[in-house]
Amino acid sequence: MPLFFYFILYIMTHILCENREFKKIPNGLFLIKTTNHNFFKHNSQSSKEKNMNPYLAEFLGTALLVLMGNGVVANVCLNKTKGNGSGWIVITTAWAFAVYVAVVATGPYSGAHLNPAVTLGLAANGGFSWTMVPGYIIAQILGGIFGGLVVYLFYRDHFSATEDEGAKRASFCTEPAIRNYGSNLFSEIIGTVVLVSVIFYISAGSITLPGAEGATPVGLGSIGGLPVAILVWAIGLSLGGTTGYAINPARDLGPRIALTLLSKKLKTSPDWGYAWVPVLGPCIGGLLAAIGYQIVM
Repeated sequence: MPLFFYFILYIMTHILCENREFKKIPNGLFLIKTTNHNFFKHNSQSSKEKNMNPYLAEFLGTALLVLMGNGVVANVCLNKTKGNGSGWIVITTAWAFAVYVAVVATGPYSGAHLNPAVTLGLAANGGFSWTMVPGYIIAQILGGIFGGLVVYLFYRDHFSATEDEGAKRASFCTEPAIRNYGSNLFSEIIGTVVLVSVIFYISAGSITLPGAEGATPVGLGSIGGLPVAILVWAIGLSLGGTTGYAINPARDLGPRIALTLLSKKLKTSPDWGYAWVPVLGPCIGGLLAAIGYQIVM
């Protein structure tokens, strides 16, 4: 297991952190600009002028999102935890907080997509370069794997104390309340359409001042992550009861891969027969949101 951790860190630090230069582009909730410098190399510039590699930011942000989000599921579902049996409200609330923390931490560096559906939607909407899409998605999935493995290490004793296979699997990935692939896919599509559509409107926020010739973009700083957190909270409370609202392929696929690596130890199936739903559904939803936004706007 430690070798796998080192492998992921090696990929992220030695491959994704190469010197790259990008134009300033609209990217999620933020405008980002990365400079042509090595993240790990000493730079005489002030820390305020330094920029994290956007791929590394997506990896770290998604890992943080999964660590905190799946962490609360483990806390609620696994035996002998302090939060055992706390319920759905605790899970949805903590997931919202996880989104806020991850967005605030990585937004200035990558735009805080943290979700392939958001990345695809922004690219389809013309707000993000298609050339960066593969790197972002790979970083997000690797971050999901890493976050899932850390959740296991953190709650290892409680996984050992839990016999319920469903509770252990839920601490990594989603599964439907009632297995009906058509309905499950529809749920993931609609949930993601709501997510990405509202993100489009949030990221396009502007005001027109008296006497001004055009609209002025609104920058909310760290508060800018709050609307997205509330949005995810609302989706979880209202639309999450059918499938567990993955609405994010990296949040589901990454930890599911981690569970696969641990399946023999945990004696828990990763349920790959269902895995295509929380991957395909959000991707379709993100693209539909982009199409809808173009039509409306």
